[in-house]
Amino acid sequence: MVSYKDLGLVNSKEIFAKAFQGKYAIPAFNFNNMEQLQAIIAACVEKKSPVILQVSSGARKYANQTLLRYMAQGAVEYAKELGYAIPIVLHLDHGDTFELCKSCIEYGFSSVMIDGSHHPYDKNIEETRKVVEYAHRYDVTVEGELGVLAGIEDDVQAEHHTYTEPDQVEDFVKKTGVDSLAISIGTSHGANKFKPDQCTRNAEGILVPPPLRFDILEEVEKRIPGFPIVLHGASSVPQDKVATINRYGGALKDAIGIPEDQLRKAAASAVCKINIDSDGRLAMTAAVREVFAAKPAEFDPRKYLGPARDSLKELYMHKVTEVLGSAGKA
Repeated sequence: MVSYKDLGLVNSKEIFAKAFQGKYAIPAFNFNNMEQLQAIIAACVEKKSPVILQVSSGARKYANQTLLRYMAQGAVEYAKELGYAIPIVLHLDHGDTFELCKSCIEYGFSSVMIDGSHHPYDKNIEETRKVVEYAHRYDVTVEGELGVLAGIEDDVQAEHHTYTEPDQVEDFVKKTGVDSLAISIGTSHGANKFKPDQCTRNAEGILVPPPLRFDILEEVEKRIPGFPIVLHGASSVPQDKVATINRYGGALKDAIGIPEDQLRKAAASAVCKINIDSDGRLAMTAAVREVFAAKPAEFDPRKYLGPARDSLKELYMHKVTEVLGSAGKA
């Protein structure tokens, strides 16, 4: 067994407490490869932001669990090399079984999510409590989930939203012992979060999705005051990246995300962690497609993955500064 502390990582407890008091959210960026990891660390070091490195079950299979451990350790050393030792969490995103969460803890993860939201309520409590009891032996923090987000991301998919029931949150937190709670207030996974007929057009003609259910968030805050809340499916789907992808041969139709002003409002509440994955995928894909279109003879991966990494870094610097408010909080 590998302890995350030996890798130089931290769990989420202290950084969430600071985020709650400071009214900002910690960025939770998903990664699968070296270029994504370089971009995340470089952006967060430059902006002096704490960060959560997120790994889905699919990403763990893709990158290899052993390599991921050393990549996380390398990220800690890379931050120091860049000049600032930011707090770094290695987190399992959407773990769906006790066995997966246990394995991640044994491989050096400092935080895990057990997503039992697809189970009946009592079963969700049972599975979540089991993970919490194991994780807390090793000072690993645990995120649970109440409510279901629509959309598709890796192995996680659902056709419809199920909003979080505020009446359940106090009971759930008390019975499970989780350290943070992901709730459903209208965000969703993937780049196609809303259909055009669900949206309205603003003065600039841009499709604007229905607002997040801040009434649910406020009610949850009343039931569990001071408790860290998490938002999944919070990519904004930058339309300039979508346009670039489509200009150079892509076929992204009706890609609509969460407006950044709504995410900033959420970050100033009890929301201490905001997950962003699809935006990063769009930024990298747009950069790669542009290189291939401009230089069709190019075959050196460094010549297209390098620009993709740079585009991702720029996007994440914007997120931590203008959306999450975590810049300067490391």
